[in-house]
Amino acid sequence: MERLTFFIFSCVLILVSIVELSSAVDTITPGKSIRDGETLISSSQRFELGFFSRGNSNNRYLGIWYKVSPEAVVWVANRKKSIAGNSGVLTIFKNGSLVLFNQDRSIIWSSNSPVMPGNPVAQLLDSGNFVVRDYIDSSSESYVWQSFDYPSDTLLAGMKLGWNLKTGFERNLTSWRSPDDPSPADFSLRLENNNLPQLVIGTESKKVARSGPWNGFQFNGIPMVQNHIFKPKLVQKNDELSYMFDTSSDTALTRLKVNQSANALQRLVWDEGRKEWNTLYSWPFDMCGYYAVCRVNSICRISKTPICGCLKGFVLKSQDEWGTPQTTKCVKKLQKDSDCRNGEQFLKLAKMKLPDNGQLNRSLNMEECRAECLNNCSCKAYANLDAAGKGSGCLMWFEELIDMKECTDGFSWGQDVFIRVAASELVDDSHRRRIIKMAVVSTICSMFIFGLVLCRAWKKTRNKGKEEAQTLISRENKKEDTEVPIFDFATIVAATNNFSNANMIGEGGFGPVYKGNLPKGQEIAVKRLSNKSKQGPREFKNEAALIGKLQHRNLVALVGICIEREESMLIYEYMPNKSLDYFIFEKERRKVLSWKKRFDIVIGIARGLLYLHQDSKLQIVHRDLKASNILLDSDLNPKISDFGLARIFRSDDKEVNTKRVIGTFGYMSPEYATEGTFSLKSDIFSFGVLLIEIISGKRNKGFRHRDHHHNLIGHAWLLWNDGKALDLADSCLQDSFIESQFQRCIQVGLLCVQNFPENRPEMSSVVFMLVNEEVALPQPGQPGFFTERVLSAESSRSENGMSITIQEGR
Repeated sequence: MERLTFFIFSCVLILVSIVELSSAVDTITPGKSIRDGETLISSSQRFELGFFSRGNSNNRYLGIWYKVSPEAVVWVANRKKSIAGNSGVLTIFKNGSLVLFNQDRSIIWSSNSPVMPGNPVAQLLDSGNFVVRDYIDSSSESYVWQSFDYPSDTLLAGMKLGWNLKTGFERNLTSWRSPDDPSPADFSLRLENNNLPQLVIGTESKKVARSGPWNGFQFNGIPMVQNHIFKPKLVQKNDELSYMFDTSSDTALTRLKVNQSANALQRLVWDEGRKEWNTLYSWPFDMCGYYAVCRVNSICRISKTPICGCLKGFVLKSQDEWGTPQTTKCVKKLQKDSDCRNGEQFLKLAKMKLPDNGQLNRSLNMEECRAECLNNCSCKAYANLDAAGKGSGCLMWFEELIDMKECTDGFSWGQDVFIRVAASELVDDSHRRRIIKMAVVSTICSMFIFGLVLCRAWKKTRNKGKEEAQTLISRENKKEDTEVPIFDFATIVAATNNFSNANMIGEGGFGPVYKGNLPKGQEIAVKRLSNKSKQGPREFKNEAALIGKLQHRNLVALVGICIEREESMLIYEYMPNKSLDYFIFEKERRKVLSWKKRFDIVIGIARGLLYLHQDSKLQIVHRDLKASNILLDSDLNPKISDFGLARIFRSDDKEVNTKRVIGTFGYMSPEYATEGTFSLKSDIFSFGVLLIEIISGKRNKGFRHRDHHHNLIGHAWLLWNDGKALDLADSCLQDSFIESQFQRCIQVGLLCVQNFPENRPEMSSVVFMLVNEEVALPQPGQPGFFTERVLSAESSRSENGMSITIQEGR
């Protein structure tokens, strides 16, 4: 009985000790300390406070991190002065001040609490806020001091960014100097304190990006990210101007982080299943998101080439291309001084990021705003402060208009802005639109009639031979001012030694390809349409009609055609080094392609695709971009080939649907493979796959890895998120590649293969990002087809038997 009593008494003592320990694990009181190696843990086990160091550094810092992710440090006390070795001690004095000592009892950091509580206690809250409060008044949120007032590089839910308008105290985020050094760098996120509050990231002397003004429910220039994780909020009071966000549930872990190395603000979300942080978005989202990338009096349109264009009524001051914006400036066209009040009106620009440096008058409605701006010759533009366009609040601009961006990405953002232009500009514009409409209607009708004639003529050509073919091609040549030579069958037979097997150099979806020599010594490659080919007259006509009109150093040149004796042949310039896949996927031959040569090939392909998409007189979607369709000349310069599946894309087309999905599995975009929807962004996806194949030396289709079942782009995505992108490099490159270029290629490739077409960059942006190393890139999102394959016999049969796959080859 005595033993039982003693046992029960001991258990009670242990339980009491545990309760006391658990109740004190998140607090310290005067006379107690936290030494290096000891920590405070918030009551729900979400946050932990203690000492840490990063990388190979011996410098120690007092910080707060997520318990589930110790590498995610969200606050640092002694950012400006580290502690050498494990000698740090944190204590709280009776006056409520937190003090951090080193081994010499020198003060490293102090909170300097302005108010002296009666019974001070320091506590780590479940929000991640480290506070000093009165022990007796535990329910109050009136803290003597709190870490939320002194952010580091991270904004947590409930933490405020902005101003105390009474005292002038500002809260902002400043980035770490490096991943191993939390000392404050010069890159920051701030909430501008003016009549038009907006978020700004950059340095003290330079804006990198701005959000645009708050319009009542969001910042005007930031796409609204639809989510169930967080909700942004702006607080505007007499004594406070602040930005913050709330989470939708207590279990959601999300944070905003200023990342100097990426020149961006990142929204990170914790993935509990994978135990890792995912980047929901990275701002700026694209090239047009960077501040004043197009300079003054211009608009940035990410979907156009060039992306910059002068506003209506403005012209370029210099003749330089928009590719060098630092040398360009849009200035107003010459006009009379009397035009100000007598000959000027306002042009509406819809869904725009409002210009910087606007002035607000809350007492004016829109009609009054327009009249006020029109009567002031210095007023350049006006807009409504209210996003719905119904409330009062007049915005006017009296300086040159800067940092304007058009909403073209499908998200919900942007507002109408009215810019001052000469009345003649509006009249000319209206007249021009009528002419364009008439021209478009006439062109469509002509093309339709011409298409009917072309189809009928083509059928006759197949039956009647060379004479009808010459008539057809001559019509096409005359219409498009091109010249496609027509060869007779006997010439091609002689050139290819009667299509001997010794002359056959490859076989693709179109049919066999033969090397030949014309009588004057010119080497040619002859593509001969096979009766068994999945491609046929449609693809032959398409390729002959398109490639003859295209001239670019990175497109294969069409020498001529031959249509005779039921034969259909395309004659190209001969490429002595065959196709790209001949090199990059073969163990020994890929050693020929150094890093410089691979990078040059990537740039060449990108420039060729840019020509097809935007610079040629025909806007063309290739639809079958892959390694076997990239031919290499004698100097290993790339040339895009095989236009049998290509389609002309009208400038007003966004996307096209087809029931005839043909292409090569592994390169096709998700929307095309699953829905038959293709666009310019479908080629962007294929280019991204090809880029990653070139730098890794591995095929996307058929890629296998021992640790997962993702394809090559999925593997690249995993490595990127793990900070191990360099592991993707082809082993034969060893240390010969330029690390910065390699990292940039991977990032651009992943941007191109993002799941949703609207998130992929335009080809002009791809070229710009590849050749300009000083430009910061947006963070890529999840790639298409990012699902692990089920490696079963059934799935293998299904994959191998897809009808949309065309045999690869040249």
